[in-house]
Amino acid sequence: MHWQIPPHAETKLVRCVRGRIYDVVMDIRRDSPTYCQWCAFELAEGSGQLLYIPEGVAHGFLSLTDETEVLYQMSEVYAPDLARGIRWDDPAFGIAWPLLNPILSERDRSYPDFHV
Repeated sequence: MHWQIPPHAETKLVRCVRGRIYDVVMDIRRDSPTYCQWCAFELAEGSGQLLYIPEGVAHGFLSLTDETEVLYQMSEVYAPDLARGIRWDDPAFGIAWPLLNPILSERDRSYPDFHV
């Protein structure tokens, strides 16, 4: 689960242009009434659906098909020193992922638990 902090916090539009993804957003804005709640959406090629992800909301997805392509549009440039992440399977959130043993990057495997 990824996001970027100020001064380069980002809003994202996400679209699946090939294949299918299970896309999860989680509100980590401490002053929000939906703090620490998550929602999941299935995005698929040809559906025309876009997912809007506001600043302060963590995002992650799981590819459901081989050779999936995802298109991001972001309001800010990537700033590696401001990028943050938390474990995709942090028990504090109980996200219902459809696959329990995904292939992950080293970076995603090393993210810590979120401290509510």
